[in-house]
Amino acid sequence: MSELHLLSTEQLITGLQDKKFSSLELTDHYIKRIDALDSKINSFITHTSETARAQAKAADEMRAQGDNRLLLGVPMAHKDIFCTQGVLTTCGSKMLHNFVSPYNATIVSNIDKAGMISLGKLNMDEFAMGSDNSSSYYGTVQNPWNLERVPGGSSGGSAAAIAAGFVPVATGSDTGGSIRQPASFCGLTGIKPTYGRVSRFGMIAYASSLDQAGSMGRSAKDCAYLLQPMIGHDPLDGTSIKHDIPDYIQDIEDAEAAAGDKPFAHLRIGVAKEYFANGLDSEVEQAVRAALKKYEELGATIVEVNITNPDITLSTYYMLAPAEASSNLSRFDGVRFGYRCENPKDLIDLYTRSRSEGFGPEVQRRILTGTYALSAGYFDAYYTKAQKVRRLIVKDFDDAFANCDVIASPTAPTAAYKLAEDLDPATMYLGDVYTIAVNLAGLPALSQPVGLTSDGLPIGLQLIGKHWHESELLSTAHLFQQHTDYHLQHSAIAKETV
Repeated sequence: MSELHLLSTEQLITGLQDKKFSSLELTDHYIKRIDALDSKINSFITHTSETARAQAKAADEMRAQGDNRLLLGVPMAHKDIFCTQGVLTTCGSKMLHNFVSPYNATIVSNIDKAGMISLGKLNMDEFAMGSDNSSSYYGTVQNPWNLERVPGGSSGGSAAAIAAGFVPVATGSDTGGSIRQPASFCGLTGIKPTYGRVSRFGMIAYASSLDQAGSMGRSAKDCAYLLQPMIGHDPLDGTSIKHDIPDYIQDIEDAEAAAGDKPFAHLRIGVAKEYFANGLDSEVEQAVRAALKKYEELGATIVEVNITNPDITLSTYYMLAPAEASSNLSRFDGVRFGYRCENPKDLIDLYTRSRSEGFGPEVQRRILTGTYALSAGYFDAYYTKAQKVRRLIVKDFDDAFANCDVIASPTAPTAAYKLAEDLDPATMYLGDVYTIAVNLAGLPALSQPVGLTSDGLPIGLQLIGKHWHESELLSTAHLFQQHTDYHLQHSAIAKETV
């Protein structure tokens, strides 16, 4: 029982079905670990232990009565960007330090209906703006692989909690790489689905045309289990798209059953030289190229494709995303929503102090950048031009996918960097250089672990798919993981027993 947290989601499901342990025993195991070890990691903002125990008891009773929901009684946790009825939802910000949502985000309701047990709300970069989880009002999150390193961001709390063995799976959100980059830094698998695949209702907006919820776990199959109840059309979300709903687990199992010695015999992997340019760490490049070689050994064909220069996508993203953020966050003004300053002198003082005290430096920086881009006299020169470039980025992906099935790249140019490393904002933004184009194009993408640096830090490989092809990405990563053991390696914290 002391190593329950090292089991995969599938093993947990089987254990519950075979009555090897109860949901309450499993939930207590995770809660005990969180209580004992999270002081080292700071992955949780809010704990819901008592509610979780009550849910677990109910799950055990329902299972005894014949309830056969696959995920019934399996623990998980939510990134603190998703509204949870009756539970604090802060978005990692002082601006929402006391906000208790009166309703659930759609994905929270869907996961509840699947019978999963929520252990709490996970730390994150403030309003999902950051790449290292250092901008949170609730403190920096540490990487379980090395406590002197960042876990990535903005879903750093989600990644750290899984890597530390506090939960088997967790929700995340991805606006420019916020699931994939922390998955890479923490040795996990994480998937951002096609834009519109998962409802955004109840997910606090950063950049509405880029935000998408997804799942994180140690393996592709872990991700598939959690993603399954999250997907589907939602009439409450105007950006939710009606589309066929796949069975991710069945698709993975079908792919595995059909796989022979060369499971990727019909797979064409596109590799773009633009993703292997200056700035890529040599150890990261070596691990990614070794993984691609493994794909080739398993039957895949590597083809060269051309993608928009990452420097162009970076500039486009950091024009559009802050513009949308400045609009979305305007509601947090001390009058309508959010933190209100004490004893304002007048209305202007109320607005100014509430926002300057409620928002951290990075959020303020992006709001100001976006406001400038949208201002009269600059709108056409910056925002409109960036939207035109965005359309060209989509076209470049369409052209590339005419010659391949998936596109592979490093997830991030480096492994996890040191905490409190003095990075200027522009340097920090470069950490998303390989991931942001996917959000601009609305494509699905996945990060999977493919090795460790000489310092023992995880390295991730990104797989980018065609619209609506999450099953292909999950199945591809799963088959790769049947022939490698990168996803089975555990952090130092995960190996600790309590």
